[in-house]
Amino acid sequence: MALKIVYPICCGIDVHKTFVVACIASTNSKGVTTYKRHRFSTFTQGLNELSQWLCEHDCMDVCMESTGKYWIPVFNILEHSCNITLAHPKYVKAIRGKKTDKKDARWIADLFKHDLVAGSFMPPLPIRQLRDLMRYRFKLTNFTSSEKNRLQNSLTVSNIQLASVVSDTFGKSSINILNKLLDDPTDTSFDLEPLIHGSMKRKLPELELAIDGFLTPEQAGKIKVIKQHYEDLESRKAELESIILSLAASYTEELNLILTVPSISNLFSAIAVVSEIGVNMDVFPTAKHLCSWAGLTPTNNESAGKKKSVRISRAGVYIKPLLVQCATAVVKSEKHPEIRNRYLQLKKRRGHKRAIIAIARMLLTAIYHILKNKEPYNPDLYRKSDARPVEREITVEQAIKLAQTQGYRVLTAAT
Repeated sequence: MALKIVYPICCGIDVHKTFVVACIASTNSKGVTTYKRHRFSTFTQGLNELSQWLCEHDCMDVCMESTGKYWIPVFNILEHSCNITLAHPKYVKAIRGKKTDKKDARWIADLFKHDLVAGSFMPPLPIRQLRDLMRYRFKLTNFTSSEKNRLQNSLTVSNIQLASVVSDTFGKSSINILNKLLDDPTDTSFDLEPLIHGSMKRKLPELELAIDGFLTPEQAGKIKVIKQHYEDLESRKAELESIILSLAASYTEELNLILTVPSISNLFSAIAVVSEIGVNMDVFPTAKHLCSWAGLTPTNNESAGKKKSVRISRAGVYIKPLLVQCATAVVKSEKHPEIRNRYLQLKKRRGHKRAIIAIARMLLTAIYHILKNKEPYNPDLYRKSDARPVEREITVEQAIKLAQTQGYRVLTAAT
């Protein structure tokens, strides 16, 4: 039985840095497919020629692989005139030993015409721009954390034990002390009292002992460079955040709804969620599809009746850590018992890590329904679903299993 032709006229595009190879597959009523290939440059003029070439051949359905960042200009130019399916390279990879650029484009077209390619989720352009900015902000946050760690390592090498006394080495009082040390590294006998504020004055004797180290000129020079770089990164991050806030102003309603979700109290956390999943939940048939896309569901790996590893996938490299961080924070709070109680039940049976992933999936499911129904978070829905019917009758075996799920160890009469 032959495979069904879903797209009679479609195009497969093999994307490279300096050129793309396009192959149009046209299938007639008798099932015979003819191919037309052409190579275009990745300059804007070449991509416009590609768009015109597709229109001349009445080809509206296009499939291409997401190769690095090279697919983005192609997608931006073709998305207004074509229906684009963006595929992960592992799903459209040709057979080894029979790979050329022309054969790759034809292979993509052949797979796509039978609807055998799973397309990636692509939000609209404003969301993609917001996603790009938020991911860059995430990188800047990592850079600033690295610089803070380097500065702390330099202080440790010089036996400046500020971190043992103060809670924040980059607080106002600590920075004042550090600046004074850098002015003259050989002098550690200066008066500390004018440099510290508030409750830090009670720790004055400990601070005097903490700064009594050996700060060499080389280490002092290194600390100055690190401190200046850290301050520059913070300034650039503030500039980026102002751009993000101006772009996110269009999604104020959705952001306010997401902020009602437990543990998502930071505006930039809500913006990060919107930048990854968008605001239109119609692209995901159910909440389970969204959780699977975010890498929060077990994978399927079964062969010959044997189930192998069912660990969660590597998808959602940006949104998954954020949700895990939120889940880790909310399970420690007594303000949301509907979440904490579910975490404690799962932890008894499955352990901490699996329970945290389950809570992260619970939060993402809540976000899905919040954005879809345009309603704020309602904890009563979880309490109603967890409540057991009063007149429910169960067997002894079911009662034993229920007790075991609650963490009880069942003893038989013989023991």
